[in-house]
Order: sequence, then structure tokens, then C-alpha cells
Amino acid sequence: MKLIFISGPSGSGKTTLSNQIIKKNKNGIVLSTDNYYKTGLISKILSKFIEGFFDRSISFNKKLLKKDLDYIYKNGIAIYDRYYNFEKKTTQNILNETNNISFLIVEGIFANEFSKSLNNKDYYFLEIKIRKNDCMKRVVQRDIKERGKDKKQAENDFLKSWDIYYKKFDPNRIRKNTNKFIIEKNTDLDQILKKLFN
Repeated sequence: MKLIFISGPSGSGKTTLSNQIIKKNKNGIVLSTDNYYKTGLISKILSKFIEGFFDRSISFNKKLLKKDLDYIYKNGIAIYDRYYNFEKKTTQNILNETNNISFLIVEGIFANEFSKSLNNKDYYFLEIKIRKNDCMKRVVQRDIKERGKDKKQAENDFLKSWDIYYKKFDPNRIRKNTNKFIIEKNTDLDQILKKLFN
């Protein structure tokens, strides 16, 4: 099974790129790190007191994502779709069996650090590079519409998340045997997909 990691700051287009790949190449599935936040009372409390909580590793349920990834990788099927509700800070597990999975995409702001934990698996790594202002516009629109924030809060949260992402993202720590691609505005996606799927 092919493993593809897509990393980039908030609002860079990771979900859009994942959907484009799935549309062009059937039998794939996407696991978004956005749906693997920790839940429960401690997370609700910490999210109120820790600045940029949802951009920090402390918020990320790495163990649950690893469990799902290992199951899909081993069996070629997925049992659940997971959805994290940012307003209620809960995860909904929806029974939805997907069979004959031939490739798996992990996308999100935690994709880079999560990929480092997979010592025994080869994977492709796609890093999205995009201008800060373009990201901010997307994030503000999304956060107002989907996450119950006002414009000022969404802008402030984005600026914090941008700084946190680039402080922890170290491109030099991506495994040497990894096939790495940089995705920019003018990148020929079809050329990269040929390399990934041929």
C-alpha cells in the first residue's frame, strides 16, 4: 500500500490537494489529522489556557491515528470515518466500511511529525508552500463559517498557528529514503501524480 503524507501550514490547501488525488486515483482514503484531536475534560480545559493549543502536539491524539493507519495498512480496509467538532470538542465515529484501499493519505499540520514515527514504512512526502496572506484568507473564512470564531479571533489564531507550524517543521528531519515533493502554486500536479502512481 502506498503511504502519502501531505504537510503545510493551516489554510495551505492540504485537504483540497488530498481530494484532488483521491478524485484522480481511485481506491484511496484520507486520514486528516484535524479529526484526531484529543477529547475529554482535560483537552477542554487546556484549550482555554494554552495559547495555540490546537496547533501544538499536546492536542494531537497520535496513538489513535497510528491505530487507524496500522489497521488500514495491514487489512486494506477502513471501518470508521472520524470527525472532530471544534465547537463541542468531541469526536464522532461514523461506521463506514471502505474496501480495497490501495493508497492512504495522511494530511494535516501534524503530518510531518507523525510521519517520523513510522520507522518501518516507506512513504511519499508532499510539502505545500504558499504565501502567508493566501493561507490567512482561507483560514479566516473557514473559522468564521465552521468553527464559530469572529474575524479578529480567526486572524490572531492563524498568526499564532503559522509561527508554531514553522517553528516545529524541520524539513531536514524528513527521512532520507522518503520521496519528497514541494507543491507550489505553479507546480504541475499531474507530473507528481505520475511519479506517485506509476
